Amino acid sequence: MHNICAKLHNMSKNLTPRSEDYSKWYNELVVRADMAENSAVRGCMVIKPYGFAIWEKMQAELDRMFKETGHQNAYFPLFIPKSLFEAEEKNAEGFAKECAVVTHYRLENDPDHEGKLRVDPEAKLEEELVVRPTSEAIIWNTYRNWIQSYRDLPILVNQWANVVRWEMRTRLFLRTAEFLWQEGHTAHATEKEAMDEAELMNNVYAKFAEGFMAMPVIKGLKTPSERFAGAEETFCIEALMQDGKALQAGTSHFLGQNFAKAFDVKFTNRDGKQDYVWATSWGVSTRLMGALIMTHGDDRGLVLPPNLAPIQVVIVPIYRSEEQLKAISEVVDGLQSELRASGLTVKYDDRDTHRPGAKFAQYELQGIPIRLAIGPKDMENGTVELARRDNLTKEIVPLNEVSARIEGLLTEIQETMFQSALDFREEHTTEVDDFQTFKNVLENKTGFISAHWDGTSETEDKIKELTKATIRCIPLYEVGQPGKCVYSGKPSERRVLFARAY
Repeated sequence: MHNICAKLHNMSKNLTPRSEDYSKWYNELVVRADMAENSAVRGCMVIKPYGFAIWEKMQAELDRMFKETGHQNAYFPLFIPKSLFEAEEKNAEGFAKECAVVTHYRLENDPDHEGKLRVDPEAKLEEELVVRPTSEAIIWNTYRNWIQSYRDLPILVNQWANVVRWEMRTRLFLRTAEFLWQEGHTAHATEKEAMDEAELMNNVYAKFAEGFMAMPVIKGLKTPSERFAGAEETFCIEALMQDGKALQAGTSHFLGQNFAKAFDVKFTNRDGKQDYVWATSWGVSTRLMGALIMTHGDDRGLVLPPNLAPIQVVIVPIYRSEEQLKAISEVVDGLQSELRASGLTVKYDDRDTHRPGAKFAQYELQGIPIRLAIGPKDMENGTVELARRDNLTKEIVPLNEVSARIEGLLTEIQETMFQSALDFREEHTTEVDDFQTFKNVLENKTGFISAHWDGTSETEDKIKELTKATIRCIPLYEVGQPGKCVYSGKPSERRVLFARAY
């Protein structure tokens, strides 16, 4: 009972307002909404059941979309022999400082400290193992055994896995030493097929972000300095959070023949000649959970888009006697069946350990799209009270119209949330033509800055040094007009998007 009361008190406390301290608001929300918490391992998190239920919804939808585009799931080892990891030099250099490395395989009792364990010095591995920060090395070493002819191509494989990147500064969901993700790794007979695949999967990510997360994204290309280590081209989707910072929500990489050459993966093409295989890789992670929170959350808590909410409708009975509860429950049984038959996820919260007000606060904090309340007066009138989480409005609905009303309302909520986020992004995207205005916008308005760039890494690095803003992407599908670089004044072919970012 003490734990229940403490949890209830924690949920009922007001969150730090976003306008006061956005970072503190975010951290409090993740913990109080029962999504995740820090673990005993520095930089690693425990994803709690409610948070994991949201991730499972994301995973299910993405998995369906991957399979609809011809991909299959597989699984590859967590450990990568150091020699394999080093084979593709750019990839190894790019991840070297984030790698965790296994050097020994056994512990033993320490003779000088009773009850303590130490690494057995005799149990040193012949070759050190890298705990995967990404899987290209182990996968392409495997593909060498799978591919001999063009008939073996394409290989369209995805894996759901965890990876370790030894981050020094961590934040729940956004940046942790270990995180969950999916990583696609495909092999192709031609350059065009691989490039088409990389762009296709970036489009899949964009469709998911906008259609399920209600999060508008900009599809683009990364600059050479921002590309994935070992890639020839990196496609990306970029989103804007409520504090005006950008978040890279997904990436898809055209790897050229770099990994095929590093691991000697050749095939006999249709002309009977030997050639190296063309490759892609692509991935999104539990960072999307952070994006979801920061795109839609408010000072009361989470606001979940219906398409990803583990519970779309919660029903709370309001009663004073067991007899009233029994009568309400009989009505709710029929309503639940009707809603579930429509494919909706419904929870009936008849716990007697929490008052209705406490339940309302909990579900508001956890972002459940629709809350229904039914009390004795509603029973008399044949109505229910319906509350929307997105705009905090309430209405009284006849009981026999509730099911139809909710179905339409969930669609409306999904669309409204997307439009609200899109309006915010458009309001916080500014065209800038001089560097002083560039700095002023970053400090005062924030958001995306559309500005000309001369295409050099020197200018890109200098702008980052002076403002902490990076080029988030070179937008795709936008016709660029020539101009002058916002920093150097040199000729520029088109505008790119700058922002400070997570």
